[in-house]
Amino acid sequence: MKRILALIVGACLIIAITGCSKEAVIKETYDNGFKTYYEMSDGSWKCDDHFYKYRLVISGRLHGAARGSTFVYLSNLEDISFEQAWKAAGLSSDTNDYFLPEEAVLVELE
Repeated sequence: MKRILALIVGACLIIAITGCSKEAVIKETYDNGFKTYYEMSDGSWKCDDHFYKYRLVISGRLHGAARGSTFVYLSNLEDISFEQAWKAAGLSSDTNDYFLPEEAVLVELE
């Protein structure tokens, strides 16, 4: 009887422990033809096997441009300036201006 009770208590503990860990699931998918990315149920963002804390919409106008540009980045950096955004989008010839995939990724360009 003690063995059966111990097994039942053990099984309940295992179920309780595994039930507490909730893995984030995809809440919404964004596929605009540029990059597919996902908003997760825990508020994070995902693209290409990387997770990000923020979705940043960065707008401005390049010098001499007829109209403004908007860059949408998923990022683990809280803030990205317009200058950083356009340089990292591939408009800079200096690769030091680009973000590492763990830092940020460009997912939309308008």
